[in-house]
Amino acid sequence: MPSIFTRSSLWKYLAAWLVMLLVAVANGAVRDITYGPHVDALTAHQISTVTAILLLGLVIWLCSAVVPVSSKREAVLLGLFWAALTVAFEFVFFHFIGGHSWSELLANYNVGQGRVWVFVVLWIAVAPWFFFRLHTPA
Repeated sequence: MPSIFTRSSLWKYLAAWLVMLLVAVANGAVRDITYGPHVDALTAHQISTVTAILLLGLVIWLCSAVVPVSSKREAVLLGLFWAALTVAFEFVFFHFIGGHSWSELLANYNVGQGRVWVFVVLWIAVAPWFFFRLHTPA
């Protein structure tokens, strides 16, 4: 059984994650330019979380069709890999480049306060497995 971390597949999955990153940035830009100024910040965050889940789901579904994984194990590892890249990018970029404090970044994970970003990360983690199961007959 081939590993998802062969040189060839690693580059493909990194490229797919970069597409997801661009989609997420575009999603945030659309929020900031269109509906964001017309609703409160929490509502804008929640709307963009839903649209991010939908758009990233589309990207991951396309990736699963173009560069399919060969097992549930690989799908789980890929999801965890992408989720780790996402969280690492978020904390490193937005802290060191964006100037946000660690507590401010962690606040995005406080579901009790209506911050639902964690569901995007969870979706990224489980979506490869979900689409593998969807594409694979039982």
